[in-house]
Amino acid sequence: MKNLIIRKALSKDQSALLNLEQKVVEAERPFNNTIKSENAIYYDLNNLVADDASYLMVAELKGKIIGTGYAQIRESKKSLKHTKHAYLGFMYVEPDYRGLGINKLIIDNLIDWSKQQGIFDLYLDVYDGNDAAIRAYEKVGFVKSLVEMKIKLDV
Repeated sequence: MKNLIIRKALSKDQSALLNLEQKVVEAERPFNNTIKSENAIYYDLNNLVADDASYLMVAELKGKIIGTGYAQIRESKKSLKHTKHAYLGFMYVEPDYRGLGINKLIIDNLIDWSKQQGIFDLYLDVYDGNDAAIRAYEKVGFVKSLVEMKIKLDV
C-alpha cells in the first residue's frame, strides 16, 4: 500500500494508541461478556513503548495510525523446551484497512524483531469465535495450541 509506514510506536502516539485500545476492547466485547462496560484497560502503553523487552509497532497512513501490534519477551513455562518466548498482542487494524495485508506486515516486523532478540517461539491469544482473526493468524503460520476454558459461578 502506497504511503503506508510500519514503525516503532513513540510516546507522541499515546492518544492514538489509547483510542485504538478502546476499539480492540469493543471488538472483543462480543466474545467476552466479563469485560468491563467502562474503563476497560488492556495494555500498559507507556511500558510497551519504553521497555526494551517490548516492541510496539504502528501502521501509519498519511499521518494517521491505522494499525498496531506488539511483541513482548516473556519467561516461558518451565515445562517447555524454550526458556523465553515472544507474546504478541494489541493486534488491530482499522476496519476500512482490513484485508490489505497490514496485519501481516506488522506481524512480519514483530517476528523479525523477535528473531533479532534470539526468540523463535511466539504466542498470541485470540477469542474462540473470532474467526476472522483466527484466519488472519493462520495465514501467517500460527496454529491453535491451547484452549482456555472458564466458568462463572452464581453468587
